[in-house]
Amino acid sequence: MTNSTSVLITGASTGIGATYAERFAQRGHDLVLVARDKVRLDALASRLNHEYGVNVDVMPADLTKPNDLLTVEARLRNDARIGTLINNAGIAQSGSFIEQTPDQVEQLIALNTTALARLSNAVAPRLVQAGTGAIINISSVVGLAPEFQMSVYGATKAFVLFLSQGLHLELSPKGIYVQAVLPAGTYTEIWDRAGIDISTYPAMMKVDDLVDAALVGFDRRELVTIPPLQNVTHWNALDTARQVLLSDINQAQAAERYKSAS
Repeated sequence: MTNSTSVLITGASTGIGATYAERFAQRGHDLVLVARDKVRLDALASRLNHEYGVNVDVMPADLTKPNDLLTVEARLRNDARIGTLINNAGIAQSGSFIEQTPDQVEQLIALNTTALARLSNAVAPRLVQAGTGAIINISSVVGLAPEFQMSVYGATKAFVLFLSQGLHLELSPKGIYVQAVLPAGTYTEIWDRAGIDISTYPAMMKVDDLVDAALVGFDRRELVTIPPLQNVTHWNALDTARQVLLSDINQAQAAERYKSAS
């Protein structure tokens, strides 16, 4: 990737998205910032333009609304300057599965999975045609841990990880780099917006530290970057175990343990 390419970032008005915007502006990239809060986007765009001399376009959009999503998709399809997509926009929900309403579940899935998949689908053909580009998808360690009891949120983040791994297999031979970033608890506004009280939670990661670590992984072209994971051999062992499991699958017949009722 060269510094002449632009970076489109969703959920860019605050937190992880705004910090990514700052870091890529520091690297000399022009930006396209997408979020619902136009006032915050305008303020961030003005500051980054003033401090780093980069061009910053603002696209106010609610990616759970079809028309807004179509507008951002069109920008990704048609703007040849955009060489990197950062799918950061996401929400969480408080309460257990049976406490969440159908509308809450639908909104969470719409933003965390549907919008992310559609935006990736919008930009990928053009990046493939150019033979270069990058997609960064913000997943979560919750997607590895149903024990955290965030069932729908965790399921959406597991989707993001799987999609990223699948896109890597499809797109990397065509010159496209896909990175999945898996934060753990991070100090952002997602908690307040979800109505989750974190006052009694263990210490979390600062957003600057999270993004800086993720960008180390980006520069190294890691496929899965887990900034809070202290020993990477644990991830490598999990991935190796998955490959071993796949090698033990015989789709033509049931395993012996299922051939008897006892």
